[in-house]
Amino acid sequence: MTLDPQVRQILQWAQRARTPPYPQLGVQAAREHYARAAATLDIVPPPLHAVHDHAVALPGRTLRVRQYAPWEQNLGEPRPALLFFHGGGFTIGSVDTHDRVCRVLALGGDCLVFSVDYRLAPEHRFPSAHDDAFDSLAWLRDEAHGLGVDPLRIAVGGDSAGGTLAAACAIHARERGWPLALQLLLYPGLASRQDSDSHRRFARGYLLDADTVQWFFAQVLRDPRDRDDWRFAPLVLPDLAGLAPAWIAGAEYDPLIDENRAYAGRLRAAGVPTEFVQYDGMLHSFFQHAGFVRAARRAHEDACAALRRAFDHIANDGRATT
Repeated sequence: MTLDPQVRQILQWAQRARTPPYPQLGVQAAREHYARAAATLDIVPPPLHAVHDHAVALPGRTLRVRQYAPWEQNLGEPRPALLFFHGGGFTIGSVDTHDRVCRVLALGGDCLVFSVDYRLAPEHRFPSAHDDAFDSLAWLRDEAHGLGVDPLRIAVGGDSAGGTLAAACAIHARERGWPLALQLLLYPGLASRQDSDSHRRFARGYLLDADTVQWFFAQVLRDPRDRDDWRFAPLVLPDLAGLAPAWIAGAEYDPLIDENRAYAGRLRAAGVPTEFVQYDGMLHSFFQHAGFVRAARRAHEDACAALRRAFDHIANDGRATT
C-alpha cells in the first residue's frame, strides 16, 4: 500500500515546519512539542460521565492515576477496566497527552479506564517506569472492590512505549497468577535491538526517525545490558505461553512493524489467542491522528471492539477464576 493521503499531508507539514528533532530540542522542549502535536492531530475530547485523578501512594513515591468513567458507577456492580500506559519513548508523554485516547477507549470499550502517569526518563531511568506499571496493576487489583472494578475483567494496554509496559505487565501478571482479560498493544516496542528490515526502511522521513528512537533509549537505559531485559524487550523472553490474550495494532509505515508481527507470531506459536491487525498507509502514533486522519478512526473502533469482546468473554465464561 501507499501512504494514506492525509498521512502524507502530515509528513509534508512536518517537513515545512522544520522543527528540530527531539535529540536537538532536549527533553523539556521535546515534551512541550509532543504535547502540542498530540493535541493538534487528535480528536475532539468526547465527554464522559466522570474523570478524576487518584494519588496512589507507593513505596517512596506517589503516582497520579486518572480514572475515566463513561457512565455513573454503582459500586455494587463491578465493571471491567483497562489499565492504560501512554507512549512517548519513556521520556515524553503524559496522562494529558493521551487523555483523548483514554476517553475513546472508555466510551467505545464500555469500561473504566485508569491511565498511569508513570515516572519518565531521564529523571527516572529503567526500570522505574516498569516498576510503576507493575505496582499500578497490583494497586488496581487490590483496590478493585472500592473502585467498582471486576478483578476478573482487567485489561492492560498502551501505545508505543506504553505498549511495552502493557506487554511486560502481562508477563508479570502471568508470573503471579493474576488473570487478565486482554493485552491491548498499540504499535508496541518489543525488541532489544532496532535492526529489523522495517527499522532500516523507515529510518528517516516517517516521524519516528532512527536517531529519535536511539535518543529515547539513551535517556532511559542505564547501560547496554538493560536492552536484553525482558521488561524492556519482551521479545527476548523464551517462554510466552500462558499470557493473556492479545490484540496488537501495527502501522504499515512504522519502524516497529516487524517486531509487532514477530511478537504476534511468537504469541500464537505459544498458544496465546492473538489478533494482529496491520493498518495500511499509517505511521507510528496514528492512533493519536484520528482527528485529522479519517482512516485512523477504524483503529479506534477495532480496539474498542476488542476490549468489549474480551470483557464479554470473561463475563460469559464460568471457568474464569481468581
